[in-house]
Amino acid sequence: MSNNSSIDHALQRCNRKPAYATTEKPNTERAMNQTTWNPTTWEQFPAKQQPQYSDPAAYHTVLQHLATLPPLVFPGEIDRLLVQLAQAGRGERFVLQGGDCAEQFSACRHESIAGQLKILLQVSLILTYGARRPVVRLGRIAGQYAKPRSSDTEKIGDLTLPSYRGDIINDPTPELLARTPNPKRMLQAYYLAATTLNCARGMISAGFADLHNAAAWNLSEIENSSRWPEYRAILERLSDALAFMGSCGVRSDTLGSVDFFTSHEGLLLGFESALTRKDPQSGLYYNMGAHMIWIGERTRQLDGAHVEYCRGIANPIGVKLGPKVDPQEVLELLAKLNPQKVAGKVTLITRMGRDQVEAALPGMVNRVQCSGHPVVWSCDPMHGNTRVTAGSHKTRDFGDILGELEACFRIHREAGSSLGGVHFEMTGDNVTECTGGAAQVTDEDLGRNYLTACDPRLNASQSLEMAFLLSQLLRD
Repeated sequence: MSNNSSIDHALQRCNRKPAYATTEKPNTERAMNQTTWNPTTWEQFPAKQQPQYSDPAAYHTVLQHLATLPPLVFPGEIDRLLVQLAQAGRGERFVLQGGDCAEQFSACRHESIAGQLKILLQVSLILTYGARRPVVRLGRIAGQYAKPRSSDTEKIGDLTLPSYRGDIINDPTPELLARTPNPKRMLQAYYLAATTLNCARGMISAGFADLHNAAAWNLSEIENSSRWPEYRAILERLSDALAFMGSCGVRSDTLGSVDFFTSHEGLLLGFESALTRKDPQSGLYYNMGAHMIWIGERTRQLDGAHVEYCRGIANPIGVKLGPKVDPQEVLELLAKLNPQKVAGKVTLITRMGRDQVEAALPGMVNRVQCSGHPVVWSCDPMHGNTRVTAGSHKTRDFGDILGELEACFRIHREAGSSLGGVHFEMTGDNVTECTGGAAQVTDEDLGRNYLTACDPRLNASQSLEMAFLLSQLLRD
């Protein structure tokens, strides 16, 4: 069922008429949310999860410098993503958002960037083939350098240190100087994001994503997966189809490239506002540091600085929602972030946990359906399923991740809704951070190759297996 008919079905139960757009709103209407807003109005609101810099003058000097630097992405790209997200909200596309939990500066290498692109392309190929619908590829990349933390300090051995908040703020090295927030790291983050984007764009334009070369996307670790024969069979059938198209004289130029969009949590508000520019053609403000920005579970307060900042930018906005959120609060968030009800503008990313999704999600879905707000529903099955082992490793179990996904699909279908996307923390590296899956990683295996700077990620083999299982859920 398409998301348009799904929303209509829900609204009929509420005796209300649809009050949403099926396409992007005209710029004049999109600008209405910016009449009382500018990139710095957030400073008048309480801002959580912000570092305390010891030298405010140095901090403002860095922001002034950032404001003069070229944009990393452009309004036309952002608007194209908005249109594709609107299609995902109607069930015409599916969103794959994935990448590192927290990007590290040291990972700005060709091998790491290529690995992330490969796993996103592989998973999206399986989903497209299995679900028979286009996939929106949205990377947690080229800017995912900041992380919220539950405490300002953490204890490491006998030391009590400032918490590591991502490379854009401080360094994970357990030393006081390294953990002290340094505003100059924002400049380093900008240049490394630009380098990452340049590399990714260059690889895609050079044919890295060409479906004719799909066999070259393989990672050695994936060949050890129990599902490798099934994946190889898909590649062989795809190759046969392309050869048939060529023999019939059908042009396949469009298969030589893909749209690839970037996203990150808009946590560090000074950095985000410094990269926000007014487009002279439309008169709209865009965050030109990423195509999509999301608001985290810890910073989505209605009267908070993050909601105030995000309500004024023309980018698509994601909102993470945990199991304790009040459905009425969700409606108020939608009213603030998308008062004109622009399709594709807001993606609600639920992160409930396998044990709580059944109780928390149905009421929320029904309330949003009755409101007439057009949203893209996405499931983040990672963050609600985190546990700490006896060996002090944060991990997530493959079965719990899959269980939350299965529950989300069922709940949306029962509500006449549509799950439009997924949000994974994953990597193309052969890490041992999540347990279970075809790789049969156990708690005892975690120390073998545990590399994440913050939260555990699915490795290449687990991501591939999840893609096959997800494609089955999309077909059901």
